[in-house]
Amino acid sequence: MLELNNTFLLVIDIQGNLFLSMDNRENLLQNLTRMIRVAALLHIPVLVTEQMPEKLGSTIPEIAGLFESFDPVAKSSFSCCRNKEFMKRLASMKRKQVLITGIESHVCVYQTAMDLLRLEYEVQVVEDGISSRTPENRRIGIEKLIGAGALRTSVEMALFEIMGAAEGERFRQMIRIVK
Repeated sequence: MLELNNTFLLVIDIQGNLFLSMDNRENLLQNLTRMIRVAALLHIPVLVTEQMPEKLGSTIPEIAGLFESFDPVAKSSFSCCRNKEFMKRLASMKRKQVLITGIESHVCVYQTAMDLLRLEYEVQVVEDGISSRTPENRRIGIEKLIGAGALRTSVEMALFEIMGAAEGERFRQMIRIVK
């Protein structure tokens, strides 16, 4: 089960030129927006990455604008874990459960999740928060991760799991965001 004080959200490469080529990108954007807004509400740390932003563009404004302070990790490696700045930020959080979202399922999301699993993180693949250019590549990336030991989840499942109970003002605020 996800624990509020042990979970962080990873948002991989939701960038202009890359995002525009994603399958079902409107749904992806809606789900990522919900996830990030609830993470802020619950004070869950969020790590955001950008794959070669000088070539692929910056994080789309709809996502970047959700943060009070926006400081993504720029990288050239497909796996976030092969980036020194990412690893430094990851270690500083002292959390071992990761909700992984982003693009593309079969490249950066897949390679990052595989490295996180090797580093003994609990990786939860937020299926409705991940995409690729084709549905087939999205499916294959997710299937390989599940086969390797990652856990399958969705935006709503993860958020309700973290909340644990239908009580309190934060729960009421979360419901307004999710619904």
